[in-house]
Amino acid sequence: MTHAFLPVLRELAEAYQAFEAYSSAHIRTLDLTPPQFDIIATLGNTTGMPLKELGEKTLITKGTLTGVVDRLTDKKLVQRIASPSDGRSQIVQLTPQGEALFAQIFPAHLGYMALAFTELSAQDLVSMENNLSRLRTAFMAARAGKEQA
Repeated sequence: MTHAFLPVLRELAEAYQAFEAYSSAHIRTLDLTPPQFDIIATLGNTTGMPLKELGEKTLITKGTLTGVVDRLTDKKLVQRIASPSDGRSQIVQLTPQGEALFAQIFPAHLGYMALAFTELSAQDLVSMENNLSRLRTAFMAARAGKEQA
């Protein structure tokens, strides 16, 4: 049985792998791992967030997230503080050193990533964004339907 969507899945996976390889190569030159960069980028320009929310926004699993946050704490780039609204919860936030690093590396990484998009027109980018959004919506709807069944 052949499924018409298989080439789309293959292209999606291969595009993600190419993105990850390209992005990771630059992140490693910043003396960070991709998950560490993801956390710093997610926390940048925020007052911090609970570990659970940080995990959801970065898609880093809870077990891995704790270790990555611990290593960033050891590097004095993030800190954990008690949540003012929930005494059982901790907020993870960038330290002043982490804020300075974010201000330096985030624009540099955006510039690096922009190089990969130079051959694409504004129309190409809008079209890709719309198609990826539709694909995400289709997956979310299918998942919601499966959970209700």
